[in-house]
Formats: sequence, C-alpha cells, structure tokens
Amino acid sequence: MTERKIIEEAVTQVLAALARLETPHTDMGIPVGISNRHIHLSADHLAILFGSGYSLTKVKDLKQVGEFAAKETVTLIGPKGVLQGVRILGPVRGFTQVELSRTDGFILGIAPPVRDSGDIAGSAGAVIAGPQGTVTLEEGVICAARHIHMSQEDARRYALADGERVTIAAAGGRGGSLANVLVRIQPDFRLECHLDTDEANALGLTNGDLVRLRPRGGE
Repeated sequence: MTERKIIEEAVTQVLAALARLETPHTDMGIPVGISNRHIHLSADHLAILFGSGYSLTKVKDLKQVGEFAAKETVTLIGPKGVLQGVRILGPVRGFTQVELSRTDGFILGIAPPVRDSGDIAGSAGAVIAGPQGTVTLEEGVICAARHIHMSQEDARRYALADGERVTIAAAGGRGGSLANVLVRIQPDFRLECHLDTDEANALGLTNGDLVRLRPRGGE
C-alpha cells in the first residue's frame, strides 16, 4: 500500500468518526412522566377556594425545576359528574388551568380541547369547589397536548428547536407511536415526555419508562 493510500484511508476514517459524533442522538431514551388530572391555580382563585392569604403546602417536588405537587386538592363539578381529589400543582400561576384526560371529560360531561399549556381561550369550563368557596371557570379546562421538556443541551443532541412537533415510539406488548408531540426547550428543563393517562395506558407505559424519537421522515 502506497503512502498516499494510507493517508487517504486515515482521512476517511477520521471523517467518518467525526460524522458519528455530530449525528443527533435520536436513539436515546426519553423518560415518561404521566400526568394525572391536576390543576394550576391563580392566586385569586386560591384565596377564594382556601381563604385569604392561604399558601400551598408542598408534599413532593416534581421533575421540572420549581414545580411541586401540593397537599391540597379540589373537586371539579361538570354537567354530568364530579371528580374529587384533583391535585393542585404549584407554584401559583397568573391564570387557572385544569388539565384532564379525555376520559375525565366524559365523566364530567364536558369536552376539553387538546391544547398546548397556556392556550385556554375558548376552552371548556367547570366549577371548582374548595373548602372555603367555589370558582366557576368559563374557560381553562384542557387536555394538555403531549409534549417533551428538554434543556438546550438536550435539544442540541437531538437537533431540535423549540416548538417543533415530533413522533415518539414505545416498545413492549402494547407498543406503538404517537405523533404531534410538542418540543418545549428551556435552560432549566429536565428531559421528560409528558403524556396523560389515556395516552400512557394506550401504550402500556408507566412513569419512568422510555420512549424514543422516530427519525424524521419516518413519522
């Protein structure tokens, strides 16, 4: 083998190695976080439901930085039914948002639309009952669109941008895929795919199970 041939092969191997390093790691597993029915309250509504000056009692930190499950729960009342023990997630927000599954909506007799978090205009309503009062929501009840939280570092590895929609795949006996999964990117986000109980049950997933991104063009 000539010296030139040896150099050419060495260059080819180096370029191939660099290409592998730069290829997005779309085969990495993303842990699942299953979102049971819950509610985010505004400060005004918290005061109505629990009393003036009331503060939420943290019982468990959630995976996303600063978010927690509170000890307090409320009751949701719809035209056809009631859901008791709906967990409040803190901290308080600028507006009240209730996140349910489609099955929960059937129980209440309402049809919450599938929306990205924060997009509540024209959504469903319900009555919220707490120990000190009630709040009638004209809008604010949604089925939260499935989404993936990821940091900017995660986004670089996956070569994704904030607001993109991707397809995830799950293995196992009830494995399958889900499209239109929103990518949400913030510096302090921790990698997690949020599904509601209906979606998780359909794929036989539990908290902490892994899903994978399907390659672009394979959706």
